[in-house]
Amino acid sequence: MKRIVLALAAMSLVAAPAMAQNAAQVEAAQNGASCPHCNLFQADFNNRTLKGKNFAGARLRQSDMGIGIFNGTTFAGGDLRDINGSGALFGHVSFAGANLTNANFVGAYLEHANFRGATLDGVNFSGAEMSTATGLTQRQMDQTCGDETTELPAGLRIPRCVQH
Repeated sequence: MKRIVLALAAMSLVAAPAMAQNAAQVEAAQNGASCPHCNLFQADFNNRTLKGKNFAGARLRQSDMGIGIFNGTTFAGGDLRDINGSGALFGHVSFAGANLTNANFVGAYLEHANFRGATLDGVNFSGAEMSTATGLTQRQMDQTCGDETTELPAGLRIPRCVQH
């Protein structure tokens, strides 16, 4: 009997749905509030101005930040997998320790952004301006891609994105 209860408990954990966004937290953040450690999954920050905010440790996975302004904001330690940051301004932001797997930074402004310890697997930096970004290593960059217009810090190189 004990094994059956344990098996049922384990199955319920596997079948648990993904944690949805917290609508109240998303609305507060969209209206300019800092929201560290918030659940902002799939939030729409497209074309928003959120300068100098604190989203450290927040779950922003699959959020749309395209053409937004996030200068001076911290995303340190956050879950930013699969975000759209195309054409957005991320000057002087902190992505330190954040998971940016498969993020889209096509044409983004990333000058003075801190990427120390960030996971960058599959990130597209095509056309990004990031010549003054800090905390980047060649090992991180080898997991990303860009194009001939990507502006990198001195001494770093980026693999070319493959067009399908």
